[in-house]
Amino acid sequence: MDYMDLCISGEITVREAMEKIDITAMKIVFIVEEGKLCATLTDGDVRRYLLGGGNMEDAAINAANKQPRAAHNGEQAKGLYHAKNYIAIPIVDNNNIVTDIYFGNEKQSSKTYDLNIPVVINAGGKGTRLYPYTKVLPKPLIPVGEVPIIEHVMQSYQKFGCSEFHIILNYKKELIKAFFSENENQYNIAWYDEDKPLGTGGGLSLLKGKLDSAFFFANCDTLMQSNFDSMLRFHREHSNTITMICAYKNMTIPYGVIEMGKDGVIEEMREKPEMSFLTNTGTYIVEPEVLEDIKEGVSVGFPDIIEKQRQNGKNVAVYPVSGNEWLDMGQIPELEKMRVKLYGE
Repeated sequence: MDYMDLCISGEITVREAMEKIDITAMKIVFIVEEGKLCATLTDGDVRRYLLGGGNMEDAAINAANKQPRAAHNGEQAKGLYHAKNYIAIPIVDNNNIVTDIYFGNEKQSSKTYDLNIPVVINAGGKGTRLYPYTKVLPKPLIPVGEVPIIEHVMQSYQKFGCSEFHIILNYKKELIKAFFSENENQYNIAWYDEDKPLGTGGGLSLLKGKLDSAFFFANCDTLMQSNFDSMLRFHREHSNTITMICAYKNMTIPYGVIEMGKDGVIEEMREKPEMSFLTNTGTYIVEPEVLEDIKEGVSVGFPDIIEKQRQNGKNVAVYPVSGNEWLDMGQIPELEKMRVKLYGE
C-alpha cells in the first residue's frame, strides 16, 4: 500500500475520514498539511470523539490525536511499532514531512482474549428476508462459503474467549440441533425452545435464572468484525444495564435537498447530500437483571425491552462502530458481499 493512501487533510469531515479508514482497512489515517504530519486518527479516536458529543460532520482534526508518535528512520519506526503494538508509525524528515509509514513487516502473534462471558443467540425467526432459501433450510444454517451463518457468528465470539452459547430456537429447530449434534467442533450449547414465536426479545424469558453475569445477545445473522473486549470494557466502565452496538451508515440522498424557512424562503440547498446515521446492529451486552423484567410467553421486540429499561432509569448506552465492521447476513444481496469479504473473490 502506498503510504499516501493513508494521508488526509484535517479539513475533511469525521464521516469522510471514517470512510477512508474503512476503505484502507488499516484502522488509522494520518492528517497531513503541506506534507507535514499534524495528527493521527484511528477508529478508536473517532469513537471517543462521538461519545464525547462530537458530530460526524465536524472537521476530522477535532477528533484526532495531535501529538502523534513518529520516527526518523526505519529502525526507529520498527522499535516504536513493536514496543507498544502501534497500528503504524509515520516516518518523517527533519522538517516533519512524511516520507513513509512503517506497518510492521514481521508476522506478529495476535493478541489473545479471555472474556469468558455467555453468548445468547436468537435463532428462532423464519428468515423471511432470505426466502426462498429458508423454505428448505432455517436461516442459521444458510451457508456463507462452507460454513453456516450461525457458526460464523459463534466463531467470532470464540476468538475473544467466549465459548458458552445459549441458543433460542423455534422455526425448523430440529434441523439446527441435528447439525450441531454432528458438528466436529463440539460447541458448548444450551438450547431453548420457543413454543410460539416470541419476537426478538421474548425468548430471553426462557433464560431466567440461567445466567448470573453480563452476556452478549445477538441475532443469528449478525456478524461483527469488531473488538468485543473494547465493547465489554465500555459496558462495565459506564455501569450499563444494556449496551447497544450500533454502526454508522452513510447514505447518499439521490436528490437535491432544500431546507425551507418561513414564507417558503430557501435557507439552504444541498445537491445529493450524504447523510450519516446510527443503525442498530442487533448485537447487545445485557445484564442478567433484565431477564427478570421480561414476561414469560409474551412476544416482544428487544428494542421495546430497551425502552422499558430506559423508562425505569437504567443506564442504556450506545457503543458505536464503523459500518464496515457490521455484516448483516439476513438479506440475499448481503450474503455474497459477506462471502467475498470473508473469503475473497
